[in-house]
Amino acid sequence: MHYDNIIGGDAAPGDGSVENINPSDTRDVIGTFARARPEDVDSAVAAARAALPRWCASLPGERHDILRRASDEVLARKDELGRALAREEGKTLAEGVGEAVRAGQVLAFFAGEALRQAGELVPSVRPGVEVAVTREPVGVVGIVTPWNFPIAIPAWKIAPALAWGNAVVFKPAELAPHSAWLLVEILNRAGLPDGVLNLVMGQGRQVGQAMVNHPGIEAISFTGSVATGRGIAAGCVAATPMKKVQLEMGGKNPFVVLDDADLDTAVEAAVHGAFFSTGQRCTASSRLIVTEGIHDRFVAAMRDRIAAMRIGNALDPETQIGPVVDERQLATDEEYLAIGRGEGATLAHGGRRLERDAPGFYLEPALFTEVRNDMRIAREEIFGPVAAVIRVRNYEEALDVANDTEFGLSAGIATTSLKHATHFRRHAQAGMVMVNLPTAGVDYHVPFGGRKASSYGPREQGVLAREFYTIVKTAYVAS
Repeated sequence: MHYDNIIGGDAAPGDGSVENINPSDTRDVIGTFARARPEDVDSAVAAARAALPRWCASLPGERHDILRRASDEVLARKDELGRALAREEGKTLAEGVGEAVRAGQVLAFFAGEALRQAGELVPSVRPGVEVAVTREPVGVVGIVTPWNFPIAIPAWKIAPALAWGNAVVFKPAELAPHSAWLLVEILNRAGLPDGVLNLVMGQGRQVGQAMVNHPGIEAISFTGSVATGRGIAAGCVAATPMKKVQLEMGGKNPFVVLDDADLDTAVEAAVHGAFFSTGQRCTASSRLIVTEGIHDRFVAAMRDRIAAMRIGNALDPETQIGPVVDERQLATDEEYLAIGRGEGATLAHGGRRLERDAPGFYLEPALFTEVRNDMRIAREEIFGPVAAVIRVRNYEEALDVANDTEFGLSAGIATTSLKHATHFRRHAQAGMVMVNLPTAGVDYHVPFGGRKASSYGPREQGVLAREFYTIVKTAYVAS
């Protein structure tokens, strides 16, 4: 089946197409998806700008009803959408369904936010003057999303944009466009006026760059790599007019395990954080920082736990770890495995390319030990099922090592000590902190984001999402 771009409510073929391949079975072609051109971005922006005045002026109840209808359909179709997601991205069927549910929950939350918009009436310091502080839509927002959460991340960017009255030009990752296409179709069918939400698929260096350069787009929200994010930020600042920008980028997240931790809790949290979703999460626990007293028992338990995991076709309900997303990512993972061995780390378990009944990109989860925090496998985001264990003497050294990174998205600790848990929550240099929980896995109604090179600009999700998708206006009125 062929899928076109969607511009102004109509199908737009673009210039050529790309096949979407199932990473669990490379013989399975999900469909062909149109590649947009820069001129398609021009058309999408024109459609968004034409639709913007009517959508900006729409009543909160209309926005609520549309987002609520979309939420209801996503949740009603969660099994179908989850299966489509698992088929194109490679995360397990259970994770795919869970992500579809998350998208539905996000849409429902922001349906509510459409009704909860409020301002302030403030007395002036001058007699006879009233001050009204209100929020207005930014305008046309460009949204660029990654392949690893192909329906949840689009939902948590698009839903607040629509709830606060913005029009959208949306570019999903070329590796996983089907889930995004289905979401846009659902939102348009829920009653969005033509042109409010436009889908342009294709390569980031063409379509994404055209969005950054376009004078008709007021803001860009991006999730992806640090290098690309920095380029987008520079382009938005240099653009005429300058664009508002929101970036969610990489992570090299620490998970600290102290001597007093419950071993089973620590192992489950580490395995979930490091290897679920095939490690392809910016919140993955890629650095396991373990104190000496529990180190050997933790490593042994991790090896046993990983060895027992079922790795296979994402659509098999028994699978616990699916394939890597594509051949290029698999090659990157294998390159880092070689780098780790070359740096002197010990590959304690895994790291083999696996054969299954169907041809796919299967990699056995890998656990390195004897890792130093200055090694590349401890500094650079791998974005695969590879975790590094770093041995430390005590809590103080563990905290220092955890914070010794250019990233600051998520940090976790396993401990039964209230003192250490409280201190870690305060002093971990991360936007999100987890105690006796995996570093990956967040709620949809609270802020998401990090520090340092992980994030830039206002937070995503929750009520704080309004800081990016609205502009504050202060009006003075003489009585």
